Amino acid sequence: MGTRGSQARTWTLSPTQQLWKLGDAVRQFRQKRLLTADHALGKRGEDLAHRYLQNAGFQVVARNYKPGADSEIDIVARQGDLAVFVEVKTRTSSEYSAPERAVDEEKERHIIRAARAYTTRAGIDWSCVRFDIISIVMTSPPSIKHYEDAFFHDRVR
Repeated sequence: MGTRGSQARTWTLSPTQQLWKLGDAVRQFRQKRLLTADHALGKRGEDLAHRYLQNAGFQVVARNYKPGADSEIDIVARQGDLAVFVEVKTRTSSEYSAPERAVDEEKERHIIRAARAYTTRAGIDWSCVRFDIISIVMTSPPSIKHYEDAFFHDRVR
């Protein structure tokens, strides 16, 4: 698992942040009718992660970036000079395992492949790249953990 040595920050929704949830709820209601339950849960988690990142000062540049059939990045964001590639994992509970544990070496390879495609097209230097994982458990309110620099240990800093 790639979260070894990472620092986790926890964030929960406050009552004053409920308005933006209304727009998400309408979109999610529509998606629920079109998507499988697991896919709709994933989209809801991505919406929460998007809002979390915006709240934390990130600039979200893209969502669901797919350069090929076998690779995808859930969220591409900017934090200062860094391009941050974020994998979002959402679960209804953490009873069996924490969501971030689902990011295995194969998933990391797919994300890195997509990130290389993105950085090549955008002209971003590879030294200005970071890989994060956002783990969401749909409790009430949702529990969000952000693991910065969660994987890609071969990267030169």
